[in-house]
Amino acid sequence: MGDILAGDGEVPKLPIPGKRNILITSALPYVNNVPHLGNIIGCVLSADVFARYCRLRGYNAIYICGTDEYGTATETKALQENCTPKEICDRYHAIHRDVYNWFNISFDEFGRTSTPQQTEVCQAIFKKLMENKCLSENTMQQLYCDICQKFLADRLVEGTCPNKTCNYDSARGDQCESCSKLLNPTELINPRCKVCVSSPCIRDTNHLFLELPLLEGKLEEYIKKMSVSGSWSQNAIQATNAWLKTGLKQRCITRDLKWGVPVPHERFNDKVFYVWFDAPIGYVSITSCYTPEWEKWWKNPENVELYQFMGKDNVPFHTVMFPSTLLGTSENWTLMKTISVTEYLNYEGGKFSKSKGVGVFGNDAQDTNIPVEVWRYYLLTNRPEVSDTLFTWTDLQAKLNTELLNNLGNFINRVLSFIAKDPDSRAGRGSGYNSIIPDAPGAEKHLLSKTLGDKIGTYVEQYVEAMEKVKLKQGLKIAMSISGEGNAYLQESKFWRLYREDLPSCSIVMKTSVGVVYLLACLLEPFMPSFSIQVLKQLSLPHQLSLCDEKGDVEKAKRPWEMIPSGHRIGTPVPLFRELRDEEVELLRERFAGSQADRADRQT
Repeated sequence: MGDILAGDGEVPKLPIPGKRNILITSALPYVNNVPHLGNIIGCVLSADVFARYCRLRGYNAIYICGTDEYGTATETKALQENCTPKEICDRYHAIHRDVYNWFNISFDEFGRTSTPQQTEVCQAIFKKLMENKCLSENTMQQLYCDICQKFLADRLVEGTCPNKTCNYDSARGDQCESCSKLLNPTELINPRCKVCVSSPCIRDTNHLFLELPLLEGKLEEYIKKMSVSGSWSQNAIQATNAWLKTGLKQRCITRDLKWGVPVPHERFNDKVFYVWFDAPIGYVSITSCYTPEWEKWWKNPENVELYQFMGKDNVPFHTVMFPSTLLGTSENWTLMKTISVTEYLNYEGGKFSKSKGVGVFGNDAQDTNIPVEVWRYYLLTNRPEVSDTLFTWTDLQAKLNTELLNNLGNFINRVLSFIAKDPDSRAGRGSGYNSIIPDAPGAEKHLLSKTLGDKIGTYVEQYVEAMEKVKLKQGLKIAMSISGEGNAYLQESKFWRLYREDLPSCSIVMKTSVGVVYLLACLLEPFMPSFSIQVLKQLSLPHQLSLCDEKGDVEKAKRPWEMIPSGHRIGTPVPLFRELRDEEVELLRERFAGSQADRADRQT
């Protein structure tokens, strides 16, 4: 299975009656900076693993994502760099695309929100909300900068967080980066304009509001049902309940900006939609760029399951705001079934921060000479599923050298190297199969191999169960356990001795082991696709993997000796992983010490 990026000429997939049709999205990364490792594991990489798993199972799945391009942050960046918002978006969209391409993220469509399709879908939803009287007009107080002569949108203002347990002095007008509290700009203590640093005043301005209280009943019914059937993660449920507990309030959906989807209303045509109203609609509009028959995915709840991936700070917008918006239209929308939420990945004792540039950015990872499969593996074993986790260079080194090199790589190389030996050559020293998979009659009666097959069958059942529940870290751990079982099997069989003393038994061990190698390539493909490609190349097998049928039948996993036919010629075995040495780790730690903001800006 090759990586699928927007524009590859693939025929768009549509829901198929009778099959599991799965629509996967990850939070749209904001376009005004380079994504860092925390962003990557928090949404796009996690969703990619699940999308690859779905394809491996034969589900009819599409993965939709793209850059979130409208709003204040883009206008602010454009002001800083003395260019237009569109120029900012064009530049950073390409950077994001290149980073995700390098990380082997298999989008079916990677689009953007600054498109005519976004305007069309967004305005159509707005008009339905107007017809259904789910919107209201109201006057609100907003900060106005006399120096800049304009109202300051959320991200054009910062100040001290009003949360008494926080008091962070650089809180944004929409949300405090430190405590994650959602804010209105007028709540900030000692606010200041981010453009000219002067103190703004408060003025009245008219805006449109989504009447969340009118939709509260429908929303609560949806949450009560779907949070159970969709097995929402605990952190998603907690964040959602925190909003519901205080009672839903009107939510402003317009802003005094130029860069955004225009509001199609005669009294508000000088305003645009608030980015948090418009951005989730981007999932729909990007799908409409993928196929003109997008409604078959998005207005088909009976036949389509929607899975969404994001960091914890995005939860309320996807469990409250976005579904309320869709429910308010009274149309038959495909609402989110399952939400998978990550906590934060921190960096060497500090925090990743796009604004301050702290930590490793996506384009930095490419320049470390550490292969992409190692980055993917480390981020996924460290995925912050229930609590914040920490990236450290020494931990990455330990996981590479012990788990990938000494466990996984060692098992595969021992098996393939032994099969590849020419028994008639001096190098073979009287052992090996000259690259031909041996015949292994009676394997099902070979006690050691039968015991291994039963263990592997149980592991694969557990793997499927974990992946179905989007417990990705657990799925990866289970797959790696199979590699450990393979190493133990090799040691217990003493295959090197069997070759001389009991060749039929040795052939069973080797045919079983090479089947486990193939199985590992299948199970680990969602996590490390480039690794699986290399294994298949060494096995001389086509790049087409399947795990089990849609019903979860894993019986074939219990008979690894049947995975690859006798007489098949394998390719040339080569080591799959390279040791990361202490001196290399020290250089990397020094290279990425401190703030990376200036370096990140220079690279872009």
